[in-house]
Formats: sequence, structure tokens, C-alpha cells
Amino acid sequence: MKSFVDLNCDMGEGMPHEETIMPLISSANIACGEHAGDESTMSKTIALARKYNVAVGAHPSYPDRIHFGRVSIPMSEEEIYACVYKQISKINEIASDMGVKLHHVKPHGALYNDAAINPVIAAAIARAIEDFDSSLIIYGLANSISKQEAEKRGMPFYNEVFADRTYTEKGLLTPRSSPNALIEKEEEAVNQVLHMLQYQSVISNSGNSIPIVADTICLHGDGPHAVQFAKALRNAIESIPFQIKS
Repeated sequence: MKSFVDLNCDMGEGMPHEETIMPLISSANIACGEHAGDESTMSKTIALARKYNVAVGAHPSYPDRIHFGRVSIPMSEEEIYACVYKQISKINEIASDMGVKLHHVKPHGALYNDAAINPVIAAAIARAIEDFDSSLIIYGLANSISKQEAEKRGMPFYNEVFADRTYTEKGLLTPRSSPNALIEKEEEAVNQVLHMLQYQSVISNSGNSIPIVADTICLHGDGPHAVQFAKALRNAIESIPFQIKS
């Protein structure tokens, strides 16, 4: 069993506590302007990541600021490809000017969830990342179609698990529209993460154990308990002991 894991957080989304969270994580997924953020927030967030030696990733989404990128938008494969490629290019230009190299790409919200189950969407995203820079790591839902598409292309992939979301019997994230989708108690979030790391499985909503691989753990930076969860998770993970690194 490996002894290290990445702890990532969605950033550049206008939350007030990002500098408090940044030293607690190892990689940051930075909004590229389509669901949140702009050139100014990208620059500021990249600067924070550089200050605390945190890996910088692009966080592209459907073009949907109204719904924060959490609603699926009907788009063709080529439209998704172009949308993702444009967002990676935008943040990469800013990062390059600041002397920072992109580390990974993690789709946001509905685009992420759609890619986990839809091979056309997953292929469009993987192809956009590959054409831009095939060395970039794709962050995607563990055991999903996103992983299959990355593996077809021989691209690096991190199986992502979630500290503050529950899982269905199929190993997918419970839809946010369900009442039990979010984990809002610190102890429950910590216990879920420790279980995933120690036993390579997660307990589904119905109480069954689902096999899962955890290369990176996501903590949502827009949650009301984000700072509290980040501190608790880091302390718990390091006590196993696991090293947190990108």
C-alpha cells in the first residue's frame, strides 16, 4: 500500500478563505473563467499556490456562470473539446507569465460528472488535454470512464475521491439534488477518507463496500466548513501516517 496521497481543492471561485486553505493542500484546481473567476482571480490564486508550493491545475467547466457550472449543457464533442482547450490555454498563459507550470486538469461540476459516465464527453476532454500537453495529469472520478479514456491515450490519471460527498452503489457521486449528497459533519468526512485510504473502498449510501482507488482527495473550497475540514483531514491523513504531496 502506498504511503502518500494528494489533497486537492477547487480554488479561484471567489471564496474568502482561500489563503487559509492553500497551505493545507498539495494541489489547487483553479477556475478558468467559465463557471467562476477571471484573469485577475487566476493570477492571484496562482500566486498563492506558488507561495505555498502547491501544484497548479486548470479547472475547466461548461460555459455556465449562472449555475456555477453545475448544470449539464448540451454540446457536441467538438464544442466540448474547444471549450476545454480554450480554458486550459487561458490559465496556462497566465501561469507561464508567472513562471509556473501547469500540473493537471480537473473538469468542474457537471462537466466532471458527465465525463465520468459519458464516453463522448470523456473523449473530448481527454483529447483536448492531450493535444494541449499530454504530460498533464487528468484528475477524474475513480474507476470512471474518464479513467478509461486517459488510459487509452497513455495519459497520466489520478483517481479522485471525495471527502465531503457520498457515493452510490455504482461508485458514482450522489447527485447534489439528493438530500444525502453532501457530508457536512467533520467526523464523517474524516472517517470516509481514512476508510478509503486504509481499505481501498468506500461505503455507499446503502451501506455496501465499493472498491475504490484514492490517488487524490478533493475538498470543496466553497463549502461552509472548508477550512475546518481541510485542517481535520490533513491532521488525520498524516496520523495514519500518509504523506500529503502532489
